[in-house]
Amino acid sequence: MTTVPPLLNVLPPEARGRLMELALETNFPAGARIFEEGARADRFWIILNGTVALDLHVPGRRAAVVDHLGPGDLLGWSWLFPPRSWHLGAAAGSPVRALEFDAVKVRALCDEDWELGQALTLRIAEVIANRLQSARGRLLDLYGPAGGATTRLAR
Repeated sequence: MTTVPPLLNVLPPEARGRLMELALETNFPAGARIFEEGARADRFWIILNGTVALDLHVPGRRAAVVDHLGPGDLLGWSWLFPPRSWHLGAAAGSPVRALEFDAVKVRALCDEDWELGQALTLRIAEVIANRLQSARGRLLDLYGPAGGATTRLAR
């Protein structure tokens, strides 16, 4: 089995080990759709190698890429919160190797081990907050005033 991804280093060692017991190594070829916006979110991944593009459906247009993920990144957090459906779509930008986790099993493990559930939820909340901040910056770059206003607002 692969070593523990840095993303999970915040978990207590015993809990981290229990979570890693659920990990399955998986691969996606370049261009593969990993999940679709609105579909049921029943798993998540930690990317070991490769890149993934997160995209948003835009009616009448091609999907808009809103973020790129790479090694060490969490792919998928919608599995944790009802209604447990993907908020975005995801496609492999290059061949991807990842650890895959079954969401039902992970939620059951979190229910059994409060410390694990708390630490994992806080770590995922941190990932979500960082992604929202990143999306804010991209939106300001696209739609904000010209002349470097984004840089001043982001500080």
